[in-house]
Amino acid sequence: MTELLLHMIEKHKKVTEEGKVANYIPELSKANPTDLGIYVLDNDGNEFFAGDYDKKFTVQSISKVVSLMLAILDNGEELVFSKVGMDPSGDPFNSIRKLETSSRRKPYNPMINAGAIVVSSMIKGVDVKDKFNRLLDFFKLITEDPTLDLNSRVYLSETETGNKNRSMGYFLKSENIIVGNVEEVLEIYFKQCSIDVTTKTIARLGLFLANEGKLSTGEEIITPRITRIVKTLMVTCGMYDSSGEFAVRVGLPSKSGVGGGIVSVIPHKMGIGVYSPSLDKKGNPIAGISLLEDLCNELKCRIF
Repeated sequence: MTELLLHMIEKHKKVTEEGKVANYIPELSKANPTDLGIYVLDNDGNEFFAGDYDKKFTVQSISKVVSLMLAILDNGEELVFSKVGMDPSGDPFNSIRKLETSSRRKPYNPMINAGAIVVSSMIKGVDVKDKFNRLLDFFKLITEDPTLDLNSRVYLSETETGNKNRSMGYFLKSENIIVGNVEEVLEIYFKQCSIDVTTKTIARLGLFLANEGKLSTGEEIITPRITRIVKTLMVTCGMYDSSGEFAVRVGLPSKSGVGGGIVSVIPHKMGIGVYSPSLDKKGNPIAGISLLEDLCNELKCRIF
């Protein structure tokens, strides 16, 4: 497997030249566009990795998977999905258009920014600091990585440039979908996106979902029902408005982030973490997708 991954990294490195790093959040523009790394964890405890697997990057939208699980634990699935839908939007991840034009008003799904902001508003705690710390501690628990922490520089950069997300938050507040202080909700959202991770961290997240919410010790943290909901939404919405194409090309429950990460799940078998900060026009890691497609061809691991 290690030799295969090394070959894949070398083969797909040139694909990074076809994309660009995110620049609308200034700190993200500092990433090396040619970076490409992968980490694979399986149920037997084997670890395989290659390329720039140990570089830190911020989790960005992959955090939406984590916050959704915690919000369901805190509130139950009925309440969560009364405020956010389960359907693909067909629009870019940061689009605000359908919030106003759709008759139902609530965001289409938890994997776009508007939906994720609603989900962040449902995390429980005594104040904004407690709510974020609960999310961070939950993230540490399910990835079995106690070193996770906030990247303050990226958080400040997100706060300074996040005006479209603010407009979504205040619109959702006006529609009574968000309850509470919008700026506090956005603080949680911006901070959750700004947690530093590595490919190993997100591979552990993938393995946690592959094992239906169980840690490596066998302890169940969330129910198989919740993991099924999350993995289904990853398939249908996790790669934004490229989710259908990605399902055809790769065929694994996955979630991307504009920091360059992709988490993928091979149910009951493996978790995969990829880092590739050079993005395509939809905001997905361009070389990461081509690498995963090639790897799935080799491993014959698609769920479809």
